[in-house]
This record gives sequence, structure tokens and C-alpha cells, in this order.
Amino acid sequence: MKISILLPYKENFSPTYAGAVSIFLKDTINCSKFKKNIIVYGNTNFKKKLIKNYKNLPFTPSFLRSSSKLYLNKFVNIENKKKSDLIEIHNRPDYVDKLFNINKNLVLYFHNNPQDMKSSKSLNDRINLIKKTKKIIFNSKWTKKKFLQGLKINNEYKKKLDVIYQSTSSKKVNFKKKKKNIIFVGRLNSSKGYDIFGKAVLKIFEKYNDWKGVVIGDEPREKIIFSHKRLSILGFLDHKKVSNWFIKSEIAVVCSRWQEPFGRTALEATSSGCAVIITNKGGLPEAAPNAIKINNLNVNSVKLAIENLIKNKNFRNKLQKKSFKSFYLTNGLISKKIDKYRSELIKS
Repeated sequence: MKISILLPYKENFSPTYAGAVSIFLKDTINCSKFKKNIIVYGNTNFKKKLIKNYKNLPFTPSFLRSSSKLYLNKFVNIENKKKSDLIEIHNRPDYVDKLFNINKNLVLYFHNNPQDMKSSKSLNDRINLIKKTKKIIFNSKWTKKKFLQGLKINNEYKKKLDVIYQSTSSKKVNFKKKKKNIIFVGRLNSSKGYDIFGKAVLKIFEKYNDWKGVVIGDEPREKIIFSHKRLSILGFLDHKKVSNWFIKSEIAVVCSRWQEPFGRTALEATSSGCAVIITNKGGLPEAAPNAIKINNLNVNSVKLAIENLIKNKNFRNKLQKKSFKSFYLTNGLISKKIDKYRSELIKS
């Protein structure tokens, strides 16, 4: 049996700079009953990989052809030599047409808004995807809603569409050892609301001398710089180190401007027993259902939400424990859901 997982071109399947899709796959594959039958295909220059059963698809770049097409052709060549029982395509609907010509057992995962992606923007695009896949998986109800917007499909097609959330590990949290940290994790850009977070947390420091800020992430394309003796900017860290920071922090802020399709940062913060503040956008409320939700995002609304948690310790502690106790999206649970459809499709 062979299950092939095709990553998006440029998705780095290495702990050196792993993205949300790579972490999700690593965690669920390690829990899967099909672990030994799975091969992940991708393209990375880093030597260290997240799991052993990974194959790199190197190619020589060309000015005449897109790198994404060259990458896809490399996979097609491998598939023509030894056909997979199932191919799972992550976040690249434009790969479906070509792969359908060589293998009809396709599953497509959406990790972003389908209406913003090549080959799924139009209604006809999305109908074509339903016809040519055995299943389409969405990372949130919000993402699925965006895919279905404007579509009229029959029950047979609807059965092909499913929501499988991202997952993380269960944590051991000692609430008595949490530090007075306000943590921000993600790209340090305006889409993620880092500019708003930075301005808000500096205002918090003016009133509350015993609280600190922790920032994890980077952004080479956009420079937003904040500096304060109680603001630690740690850059990119691997997933384990990020998780440890969440576990020992009191408050986590996920103040995205854009419609987050799900929000892995919010999920990690919830599973670590943080009091979480989110923007009420996209799939964030699904990732952190017990979070404080900001409807009108600006510096003052974020500052007031943080200040409310600082001033009301009992409320903060209740929110932390409520988030922690309600967390259920474990790697084991989600892996079982994925394995269930794999079993059904391979048998059919």
C-alpha cells in the first residue's frame, strides 16, 4: 500500500523552518496506523526533515517554466513509475487536473480561503474540484463556507466535503508556575496585527511594571520594529520551544487583520492554558472557542482586552483553565479521523 502526500511547492518540511501545514502533517502521521505506508513529497534545501518517510523533489529552475510546474512534473514522473493507492494534495487545487489524469484516488486539503486560490476561485473551478476528487478536507467550517459560497450541489457532492481541524499535543500545565508574559507568535507583519500588538503592549508596560512581552516569529518582507526592556523578541523558534513558551505564559494575543482560515497559534495557546485574545475573524473562533473576541480591531481594543485580564486575576485564571479543559483537538483524535477516510477510500 502506498499513500502519497504532496506538499505545496515552497512548503518547508523541516524543523529548521516548519510551517503550520508541515507541523500538522508531522504530528498526525506519527499517530497514523498507516505511518509505514505514507510518503511525504516536498522541496526543501534543509537537510533535517520532520519525519523519515519523506522524499525531496529537487529540480533545476528555469526562466521559461514555473517552478511549481517543474515540481509537480517531478512528482508525476515518480507516480507513473509506481502508482499510489491514494494521493493527498495540500493547499494546491491547481495540481488536481494533472494528477487526475494519472490517478483518480485524490484527496484535496484546503488550509486557506478557496476563493483566493488558483483553480478554485470560480464556481466552475470548485465544481471541477468536487468532480475530480474523492474527498475535499477543510481546516475549518469558515473555509468550507467560503468554498460553498454561491454553489448549489447535490447530497452526493456534499458528502465529499468534510472539516478536519488542525491538532496539537496534550500539554501538562502547572498554572501556579505561569509567568506574567503576554505572548505573540507568528509573522511579524500587519496582516497578523503585529503593529497593533506592539503598540498595545507598550501602552500596557506604562501602567503595569510586572508584566513582560514575548514575541516569537519573523518577517523578512516587512519591518515593524518595537523595542522595550521588557519586550523579548526571540525570532523564529522550533515548534517545541514555542510550545514551552505558551505553557509558561499567562496571556496570548492573536490579533490578525486578515481572515485566518483556522489559526494554529490560537489552538496552541488554548491547549497550553493561556488566556487567549483573538480577532473575531475567519476560523479563529473555531480554534479558540473560549477566547476573548475582538470585533473592532485597533490598538485601544487590544490594550483594553489585555488590561481586563491583568486587572481581573480570577477571571484570567478561570479563562485559562476553561480553555485548557475544553481542548480536545489532539493529534491522536485527528489522526483517527484522517485514517477513517483513508481506509474507506482505499477499500472502495
